[in-house]
Amino acid sequence: MSHRFHSTILREYDIRGIIGETLGAEDARAIGRGFGSMLAEAGGKKVAVGYDGRVSSPMLEHALIEGLTASGIDVARVGMGATPMLYYAEASAEDIDGGIQITGSHNPANYNGFKMVFQGRPFFGADIQELGRRAAAGEWIDGAGVVEERDVFDAYIDRMLEALDGIDTAVLDRLKVGWDAGNGAAGPALERLAARLPGEHHLLYTDVDGDFPNHHPDPTVEENLEDLRALVAEKSLDFGVAFDGDGDRIGAIDGEGRVIWGDQLLMVYAEDLLARRKGVTIIADVKASRALFDHVAAHGGKPLMWKTGHSLIKSKMKETGSPLAGEMSGHVFFADEYYGYDDALYAGVRLIAAAARIGKSVTELRSAMPPMVNTPEMRFQVDESRKFAAIEEIAARIAASDAVADTTDGVRVTTDDGWWLLRASNTQDVLVARAESESQEGLDRLVAQIDEQLAASGLERGESVGH
Repeated sequence: MSHRFHSTILREYDIRGIIGETLGAEDARAIGRGFGSMLAEAGGKKVAVGYDGRVSSPMLEHALIEGLTASGIDVARVGMGATPMLYYAEASAEDIDGGIQITGSHNPANYNGFKMVFQGRPFFGADIQELGRRAAAGEWIDGAGVVEERDVFDAYIDRMLEALDGIDTAVLDRLKVGWDAGNGAAGPALERLAARLPGEHHLLYTDVDGDFPNHHPDPTVEENLEDLRALVAEKSLDFGVAFDGDGDRIGAIDGEGRVIWGDQLLMVYAEDLLARRKGVTIIADVKASRALFDHVAAHGGKPLMWKTGHSLIKSKMKETGSPLAGEMSGHVFFADEYYGYDDALYAGVRLIAAAARIGKSVTELRSAMPPMVNTPEMRFQVDESRKFAAIEEIAARIAASDAVADTTDGVRVTTDDGWWLLRASNTQDVLVARAESESQEGLDRLVAQIDEQLAASGLERGESVGH
């Protein structure tokens, strides 16, 4: 037996496709066979499997487990929940050697996919290509694994609440927070968590509904925060927190309804952490504000700019021993007192903890941040065969000029006006651009430089395309 995957579904960080078009039960079974065989060869025996609230998830779970057990791997079913709950099941149990979450993340309702952990590390890039190669060759181990049910729900909530240990309860009891689960998979865990948190909590859209009837669950898009903003205003809350569809990315707004972007949240977390642990490395992706890197340095930390992509950031954290990292997209990774994976529920609890320990409200912390003017993430279609080549051409031209550039991931150029970035997406046929300045005039000049570089490579910044 062998299996060929649709050419578009084996991505850099995960496997993702459109149900009934590019992804179905046979694919899920083949993923189980390949992952199971690779794990068995590495000495692994048991995998935790979870799934999100999408309509297609139970069908894919069934087929995936068939594939895993047919490769001799035992399966612990943790059921429906947020992706970080699956990560928790994998990280906290001695007898579990890998984890697979079936999730379409923040993609439209007809998408689904798989996020994988292999012996405590992200399974991505070359691993996913190897899985595809094995499927095409039918290079699978045969066996007969057994399936067990494993309930980690309460243990997961208990573990998150430890983030508030040692904080003055009187301060916590005064807090009023709004939460928006966006009908994603984190809803039930949020209900259980909020019931046990000190203070007053108001919840939106905790019913899991794979059709996302209220708004699309992507907290990095400002219009998706409108309902949360209205709730914070109506109830005079201290701040609001929102999740994406599978609960591994956080969005937030302060008490005045201002968005707190991913890099700004990281400023708060870093300030709190560095008060306790001086000199540690804190990582952010190349799309993050200069204000963040300056803030980390000012508080005695070592800022490190790294490539965009949750798998790449997690790997860099392990390599550098970094206790905290984050991305503009709202993935935040805590490895100081937690496991180093991206968990938006835990990040919400840590925001409560950080503000309490720093002794300022989230609104005060947001107001203290330097007022930067920046573009949103501009994404435009560039042919797959052209996107990396174009970035290389631009990097070469910049290198030949006297401009100051960082080429960690694409090209990030710093000028007196601020900085601009051009990078190729690892997951789509798009280039991503972003710029930041302290003034609108400065920003206009930076965007003009982006356009100039694109034009020199025969490209232009067309209509922005989605994630």
